[in-house]
Amino acid sequence: MTTTPETAARWESPEAAGIDPAKLEALFERAAREVNDGLLPSAQIAVARHGKLVATRTFGSVTHNGQAAEATDSTLYCIFSCTKALTSAAIWMLIEAGKLDENELAADIVPEFGSNGKDVVTVSQLLTHTAGFPNAPFKPGEFLDRNKRLARFAKWRLEWEPGTRFTYHPSSSMYVLAEILERRSGVAYGDFVRQRIAEPLGLVSLWCGLPDDQHDRLADIAHVGEAMTEEDYAKLGMPVPPETEVTEDALQLFNRPEVRRAGIPGGGGTTTASDLALFYQALLQDLAGRGAGLWKSETIRDALRLRSGDLRDPMLGKQALRCLGLILSGDADRTYRGFGHTHSPEAFGHGGAGGQLAWADPVTGLSLGYCTNGHDRHAIRQGRRGVGISSRAAALLAD
Repeated sequence: MTTTPETAARWESPEAAGIDPAKLEALFERAAREVNDGLLPSAQIAVARHGKLVATRTFGSVTHNGQAAEATDSTLYCIFSCTKALTSAAIWMLIEAGKLDENELAADIVPEFGSNGKDVVTVSQLLTHTAGFPNAPFKPGEFLDRNKRLARFAKWRLEWEPGTRFTYHPSSSMYVLAEILERRSGVAYGDFVRQRIAEPLGLVSLWCGLPDDQHDRLADIAHVGEAMTEEDYAKLGMPVPPETEVTEDALQLFNRPEVRRAGIPGGGGTTTASDLALFYQALLQDLAGRGAGLWKSETIRDALRLRSGDLRDPMLGKQALRCLGLILSGDADRTYRGFGHTHSPEAFGHGGAGGQLAWADPVTGLSLGYCTNGHDRHAIRQGRRGVGISSRAAALLAD
């Protein structure tokens, strides 16, 4: 186990945290497997409990702006849709402060958004992927250009009636939420996350909008493995997933400086696995009323209340189980939502493209951050890896 200067004061031993050292080593062995097998270039994993880090490991090597380097515990990774938890938690702060209501119409806050029938979309629908415009186009590099951002909003059209179905919005709804955040707080989205969440929690390696002087710490994204064919899906009795904006070319854009700087609210956060695990610890600790107090316990409890009802994921046919911006573990189908077999129904979190993992379980008090810069083209292998890692991590407590 290694430490970095930014986390050295925030450690607790596995024994003090009630974690079985043998189970912990088994978790690390699983996290290292694809790196050791030559599939993934690197992986970074961290486990936390009681508000502190318990253990972190980093495996493999990376490139920084094309320059080869060893992966270390200080290496930064793009966490893609894990970022949605940060954006959502920022929105929770506005709700707690009385500056926003989840039932407000987004167009009442951002009039430019209210065109083409979108005037009926609520803040809650933006957070739960029920807003009706999952495929609305947006160029990531335009996010910091306010005029271009608002022009995009005005052009977007609904694909179905808001609130009537769940379809994952990879980035579109989060762009609108970031604009709402800025209008109601008076603070730029990336600055809000940094100043109101990361810095108060001591998460010095967490940004939504990476400064130029940190780019040489960020692992370049690499795509690995062979993509599944139609025959592969057919053998598993699964339909071929519909094409979305999360393409290989789109993800490779995050190797470009201007996209790294943008801090895309639906998927452009950068951090370490340690800070990701500690962010979720902050939520757990505040939920229990013994944390730093960035959120009141009742705020988090209400944010984690199911909002998507019986709506189902159209691809998997499983209940979506969405709260305000995050995913709930829920029933025995939890592995389809990115959780492990051993999670409690109360666990919550949000994964990211390429197999990034981030969650917390209020029953055990455990949280996990897992990052890799190797994006596996084989979707089922990537999914099974996530379930394998999360299942081991969620069962770390000593018997």
